[in-house]
Amino acid sequence: MLEVLLGSKNAERVLQYLLAKEEGYIRGIADFYKVSPSVIKSQIDKFETGGVIVGTNIANIRMYRINKRYAFYNELVALLKKARYAYPEEERLKLIEKSRKRPRSNKKPLIMRD
Repeated sequence: MLEVLLGSKNAERVLQYLLAKEEGYIRGIADFYKVSPSVIKSQIDKFETGGVIVGTNIANIRMYRINKRYAFYNELVALLKKARYAYPEEERLKLIEKSRKRPRSNKKPLIMRD
């Protein structure tokens, strides 16, 4: 949807992933979209150089997130969210689906919420 503005489909994918998941690493993003990590890395390098995203080293993995200090952060987020509504439903649901980071403890009670 935004590939004309951002230059490529993979540039849009990187930003959509980071917006939806809040942070990510190159291999994780590449696996999510089933593309080569080198393609994702080139987009991430471009965005990091421009200050759109920031990377931090955690152990031996570099994690990336959208830079909240970026001058056009609010506008970028609004544009990405609006573009997401034009995606096919299965792709949109896959993006916004939250994955558990850790399994639930065996002794922890299961609480159903509305």
